[in-house]
Amino acid sequence: MTNTHSTDDMLHVFQWKNGEKEWSPFSDGEMDRRQNAMREHMAAHNIDAAIFTSYHGICYYSGFLYCYFGRKYGFVLTPESATTVTAGIDGGQPWRRTHGDNLIYSDWRRDNFYTALKSLLPKGARRVGIEFDHVSLDFRRQLGDAFPDVEFVDVASASMWMRTHKSAEEHSLIREGTRICNVGAKAVIDAVREGVPEYEVALASTQAMVREIGKSFPFVELMDTWTWFQSGLMTDGAHNPVTNKRVARGDILSLNCFPIIFGYYTAIERTLFCEEASDAHLDFWEKNCAVMKAGSEMIAPGRKCSEIALALNDMYREWDLLQYRSFGYGHSFGVLSHYYGREAGVELREDVETVLEPGMVVSMEPMIMIPQGQDGAGGYREHDIFIVTEQGAENVTNFPYGPDTMIVRR
Repeated sequence: MTNTHSTDDMLHVFQWKNGEKEWSPFSDGEMDRRQNAMREHMAAHNIDAAIFTSYHGICYYSGFLYCYFGRKYGFVLTPESATTVTAGIDGGQPWRRTHGDNLIYSDWRRDNFYTALKSLLPKGARRVGIEFDHVSLDFRRQLGDAFPDVEFVDVASASMWMRTHKSAEEHSLIREGTRICNVGAKAVIDAVREGVPEYEVALASTQAMVREIGKSFPFVELMDTWTWFQSGLMTDGAHNPVTNKRVARGDILSLNCFPIIFGYYTAIERTLFCEEASDAHLDFWEKNCAVMKAGSEMIAPGRKCSEIALALNDMYREWDLLQYRSFGYGHSFGVLSHYYGREAGVELREDVETVLEPGMVVSMEPMIMIPQGQDGAGGYREHDIFIVTEQGAENVTNFPYGPDTMIVRR
């Protein structure tokens, strides 16, 4: 443990380079590329340093994904340095994971986080980037008090656009994630039967994915992977939690598998039925699968996100189902999870004019929700992930969907 500061802040800000740097799926060149891209943005906009505080910002530029637990975390990028700022409770783990340096602040004094930041900003810094979409009003006031002579400018939007264009190394990790999604999906199908509680199905899937992640990398932190499995009425929401409800014969079911690997999220979602599906259910399901197929074929470079959404709306409108659509048709994938991150510039929605470009990664995930009391009630959704290529798009999910394969019979 090394204190590199004055006696007066002894035990308040220090370094602890415990162990060796850990294995990462990303090369030093890849991490340098990310940091240097932001440095180029900073130079072009006269920004002296950037302080990232979000999960996704810190993870993307440093490789470290923090556990919040009520403490502040940061990543300070200057023209010459790259340093994570972390709480003492994490020990040497942040340094082992950081592509760059690490500085620790202790709980021994209330404002030690800002003491650490002050030591890392270049002398005389006047313009400092922060993530406007992550900094609360209270946090912004504290930054202003700590740095009264600094003008804070937004770097969140620029960072988001950088993240939407994935590198070959990111594509490789995302492909591995979708492979593990399929492991979880198969475990769901194997566990589904009449009378089984939702949580038992979800546990089987999550355990299968965690074990597969553990086997697949030389070193990996096993955190945040999860499964949502819903049945009956609970399928009406894509993010409804797992319950202790027991699956009944004829139930509509939703399979949702989400491995998290080095902070990267991938997903597969499928509509299932236990043993049998009514004619009304089959009709809605087949229509939603037709939208899934058409939308998948539309993902390609040069396509506007809004163009895809409007075309798929027309399909639902022809069947008088548009009022039952519950969210957009897909979104960008990368450093995100159910509690952090979003690359909102690439969402397949009517109000997003972004043009898809090679290297982007997007999902196709149409959903309709037929309310309780109507024949065929329930939520129907399918979900695949696509890497946009020069010629079209590569489906990296490649798992069956629809009535021919997804009625689970024992």
